[in-house]
Amino acid sequence: MAETLASMRRPKRGRPPRPRESDFVTGEEFEEEEEDFAEAERLAPQRSKRKREASAAAAAAVEDLTLIDIVKHNGRLISHAVKRLLENYESDPKSVLFQILIVLFEACGARHEISAKDLDQADVDDIVFKLVDLSKQGLVDDNYNSKRKDLKNFKENLVSFWDSLVLECQNGPLFDDFLFQKIKDYVVAMSCTPPRVYRQVASLIGLQLVTSFISVAKTLSGQRETTQRQLNAEKKKQSDGPAVESLNKRLSVTHENITYLEELMRKIFGGLFMHRYRDVEPDIRMSCIKSLGIWVVSYPSLFLQDIYLKYLGWTLNDKNAGVRRTSILALQSLYDVDANIPSLGLFTERFYSRMIQLADDIDISVAVSAIGLIKQLLRHQLLSDDDLGPLYDLLIDEPPMIRRAIGELVYDHLIAQNIKTSSGARDGDNESSEVHIGRMLQILREFSDDPVLSSYVIDDIWDDMKAMKDWKSIISMLLDETPLYELTDMDGTNLVRMLRASAKKAVGERIVPATDNRKPFYNKSQKEILENSKSEITNALMKRYPQLLRKYIPDKAKISPLIDMMMLLKLEMYSLKRQEQNFKAAIDLIVDAFFKHGDKDTLRSCIRAIAFCCNNCQADLLHYAENKLKNLEDELVLKVKTAIKEVEAGDDEYSLLVNLKRLHELQLSKPVKNDGLFEDMYRILSHLREMDNEVKSFLLINMYLEVAWCLHAIDVENPSETSIDGLLSKQSSLFEQLYYFLVVLPTCQKEGRSTTVLSCRVCIITAEMWCLFKKSKYSSTRLESLGYLPQLDVVQKFWKLCEQQLNISDETEDEDANEEYIEDTNRDAVMIAAAKLLLADTVSKHSTGVEVFAIVILSVC
Repeated sequence: MAETLASMRRPKRGRPPRPRESDFVTGEEFEEEEEDFAEAERLAPQRSKRKREASAAAAAAVEDLTLIDIVKHNGRLISHAVKRLLENYESDPKSVLFQILIVLFEACGARHEISAKDLDQADVDDIVFKLVDLSKQGLVDDNYNSKRKDLKNFKENLVSFWDSLVLECQNGPLFDDFLFQKIKDYVVAMSCTPPRVYRQVASLIGLQLVTSFISVAKTLSGQRETTQRQLNAEKKKQSDGPAVESLNKRLSVTHENITYLEELMRKIFGGLFMHRYRDVEPDIRMSCIKSLGIWVVSYPSLFLQDIYLKYLGWTLNDKNAGVRRTSILALQSLYDVDANIPSLGLFTERFYSRMIQLADDIDISVAVSAIGLIKQLLRHQLLSDDDLGPLYDLLIDEPPMIRRAIGELVYDHLIAQNIKTSSGARDGDNESSEVHIGRMLQILREFSDDPVLSSYVIDDIWDDMKAMKDWKSIISMLLDETPLYELTDMDGTNLVRMLRASAKKAVGERIVPATDNRKPFYNKSQKEILENSKSEITNALMKRYPQLLRKYIPDKAKISPLIDMMMLLKLEMYSLKRQEQNFKAAIDLIVDAFFKHGDKDTLRSCIRAIAFCCNNCQADLLHYAENKLKNLEDELVLKVKTAIKEVEAGDDEYSLLVNLKRLHELQLSKPVKNDGLFEDMYRILSHLREMDNEVKSFLLINMYLEVAWCLHAIDVENPSETSIDGLLSKQSSLFEQLYYFLVVLPTCQKEGRSTTVLSCRVCIITAEMWCLFKKSKYSSTRLESLGYLPQLDVVQKFWKLCEQQLNISDETEDEDANEEYIEDTNRDAVMIAAAKLLLADTVSKHSTGVEVFAIVILSVC
């Protein structure tokens, strides 16, 4: 044990262990070891050998190529070329300078004949004038803008060359007050010449020189700080001595080198940047502003001053969108550094209003970038809430990218309220969903009058706001189970709309119109996410959906979006979770809502929801949904028949109107089986001419829909005489009523929207009937008897009524723009119906006379 511990013990410092006999090597063993060493050397890693070979090959290639050829075509050789160039600098600096300047001239594309002697004897201006003359003579190759494949890396290589040159020179020639002073003079002079390519190349080089100088200056600044710390420590030990003297000298030299570099930067800035930032070429202006942004962020000790920052502010007004966006992105990187904010006070005060204006820039990319910049200003509390008023209007702007950017800002600033925290943190995410939902409802109050605008706002913020996907919290708030937030009636409506819109988004449906109208494509993983979302929504609603319907069934503003939720559920889960009773309760309540309401939105939602259940349920639930739909149909027909009798007996027309609307919505989705209902509607239209025009309008549209369904049901190959006779009878009855109104309505003295609606409806149905039964369509078929061609006098009456509707002023039509079914009975619908007649050649164009031409002219207008 003692031996083991002794062998493990660390030997004392300064006392090497006593040599053991085994440590000595005999001659024979030495020869063996030597052979092993030789073998190991032979088998050394091939990689280092390959490196040596590659280095040798690169050196050989550098010897064979000119510097400009390397810059154009062989970027990987630049480092070797620069090192080889500087190896000769100490012995022949003028020759090296000549070679470097030749790279500048040839990069500009000048086919020069300038020699080293010319550069030595002539001044900068004389050489530059010669190069400008070459451009006037057309002796310039534009490598910078060339599309040649072998020059695709030219700009990148050119930047790499000058950066490598500066870095390689940082331990000597960079500070000799000769090499880079001359380079700077030529670069500045070339950047101010008329030829565009000269300015482009010289600007690129000059801007890169400053960037490279900054890299060296930062390294020197680090060394200066280290030296200063060492000096301070040494002074604490002794006030004087060789170490202190050496450190003082090193500190002085480092400081002088930094000052020298900063002076070079100022000269290039004054000689090049101050002229080129307003160059006629947008790409030069863009390069200048991009570089300035890099300089300010990377070297704030020099560039974080108003004398430099003002150029970023001025270019926010540049006429070119790319320059404006570059300036914004530069400012974003600047405001992203917290330490910069105190120095940006005056700049922000001067230019913040322009930054806000750019959020509504004509260029979308500029606007989106500006919104990102505004977020940073808010984070640093450099803007007030009053400044943001115009921005919130962009929530309902057309470009989705702008709306999305504003939505992110609104979420951070108003909902999560974490805009003042660090940019990477989202402290607001830790708050309860109810708090975020409450703040969202405050925003939606501004858009409560228009559900479409509310959908835009929800769409803008949805991606950022997790609370909008917290289905249980939303349902709990709607059922008043959350005392944290008390809903007003308006809030309740907005919350229901939010629930529907958010659920539609979660399952992959659009809630605002798409600009491209293309169906979204989802890959396998995205489809799985959408299916999981649908399952989560179904789980959250399954037991509580009937409670929501029951609570809000009297409220037409809330019940329609709630009923729409049925079409977002996975109905098979009701059977899997044994929740059949909740499904049946929901269907029962939807049917009740159908007979409690008469507005278009609710009726359509009910029909869609029940039809969805009939198409997507299985087994018993399918049977239950189909029975409910059949019972609804039977009950509705009975209600319409009863209402007709009541009106004929002198009762109020309201019940008839509401049930006709319900019948209309039902017939839009499916044929309604009835016994004599068409005849009842014909009878009341014929006998009670003084009925309200809206009632007449819905009687006509329901009669038309039944005719259309009857035609659809006929077996074209083997039609029965009974079905054809029945259809001919209904066709004749409907034409009789339509033609009556074609005669009466043009001379009707009764004014009002209801008369206009009836007139539009008559025009549209008449045109549809003529197209539906166009004579040429049925000629030489078994349904030939159904073909119909209107008489000339009837057609003329039709055009007259159409022309009356098209002459209605925009102001008159806009007065009742909020009425239901307005889109079905406006001038556009009449114009489309009339145009269909002409395009389908349903009526003779020669028989319509002047009215046809009038209708065509109006349609073009």
